[in-house]
Order: sequence, then C-alpha cells, then structure tokens
Amino acid sequence: MIVTVEYKKGKKLTEDQIAEIEAAKGKPIVYDEDSPELTPAMEKAFLVAARNRNRYRREIS
Repeated sequence: MIVTVEYKKGKKLTEDQIAEIEAAKGKPIVYDEDSPELTPAMEKAFLVAARNRNRYRREIS
C-alpha cells in the first residue's frame, strides 16, 4: 500500500509520524511483479532519467 502525505516546508513532524518513519526503516523491501528488483542496467537507466528530470526541473522553475 502506498500512502501519500503532503509536507509543507517548515512544518514539524508529529511524534506519531516520526515513529512511523522509524518503523518503516526496519522493514524489508518486498519485490513483486509490479515492482521488481532492478538489474544494474535498469538502475543506471533510472538514475540517468532522474538526473535529466532534475536538470530540466531547475531550468523551468
């Protein structure tokens, strides 16, 4: 399950939110057919795409 939370800059996290984040850090990553483990080639392509996205985001903003 994916949970999306909007965070506003400067707003402090609650104790419950901090506890949830800490608990999530200890959980293992579970791969499945919808989110398979990345091969080294897939990981490299993902990193290149992220760098390009971030570069263009700075130019537009």
